[in-house]
Amino acid sequence: MLDDITNSWKIHLKGEFEKDYFKKLTALVERERTVHTIFPPEKLTFAALNKTELEETKVVIIGQDPYHNHGQANGLSFSVAKGMKLPPSLKNIFKEWQSDTNSSIPSSGDLNAWAEQGVLLLNATLTVRAHEPGSHQKKGWETFTDKIIELISENCKHVVFILWGNFAQKKITLIDEKKHFIIKSVHPSPFSARNGFFGSKPFSKCNEYLTSVNKKNIDWNLIDEGQQLSILD
Repeated sequence: MLDDITNSWKIHLKGEFEKDYFKKLTALVERERTVHTIFPPEKLTFAALNKTELEETKVVIIGQDPYHNHGQANGLSFSVAKGMKLPPSLKNIFKEWQSDTNSSIPSSGDLNAWAEQGVLLLNATLTVRAHEPGSHQKKGWETFTDKIIELISENCKHVVFILWGNFAQKKITLIDEKKHFIIKSVHPSPFSARNGFFGSKPFSKCNEYLTSVNKKNIDWNLIDEGQQLSILD
């Protein structure tokens, strides 16, 4: 499974790979894949790391679990594979994005274009059983992804951490707030979005901060060849 990490993260995380917890974790996931359907596909388990190198990370958006229905998870938090229906939380993210940036809603929920610009779309747990949300929580993934957050906090400067919901906001203890910028609000879930997510303007706030520290803005626009989808009805 470690061979699926294809960039410098493999060097930065070498110490974690040698720890007992990680060896047990990888053995568990490999065993689970022989008897259950596990998402995302094995080759996409570390997609977030492969798309966004440590040295290139400008923004971190933390999710909790991969999507657990067929065809959805592509290894990036909140993102779904091309052609998949938008999940409710992602739909609300796009609604806020449209309001915040006066952009058009894209037809696809694939967020790879963000990742390629330095947005690390990191789930705290990197695998899940089909149709069993939370099934791989507390197996070791959280220790591993906490280390990733710590490495970014220690080795990078002026990173924007976008923390949606209580789960993500617990990660604040891993972040040096003197070096980095934190944007937080309630989760974009339909259960909470109207209690502070809508109107929070995370995308424009992020770019305002990046401008203030002389970093290139994130182009949040995902519209491809003019294709868009109205999801506000």
